[in-house]
Amino acid sequence: MVCLACLLPLFLVPIVNVLPLLFDFFMGKLYKLFGWEYRKPERAPPACPFKPAAAKATKVGEELGTPPLNQTVGTESTDDKKHD
Repeated sequence: MVCLACLLPLFLVPIVNVLPLLFDFFMGKLYKLFGWEYRKPERAPPACPFKPAAAKATKVGEELGTPPLNQTVGTESTDDKKHD
């Protein structure tokens, strides 16, 4: 036998997913009552909660597209400068 507390998430998930739709529906009705136009806000698309594993690089900065550790972006190394 399964306790009711264990089954509760099965019923709450669909209800929580419908809440934004219900909010938009009722706000549209309320705005129409006052003669205004209700525009639904843009919502972020659902994202996967699991992050993919980072790719392993053989050399530092080679495959990941980052500069080597001894140089920073936008500066010249001491070997590249011309001496007068």
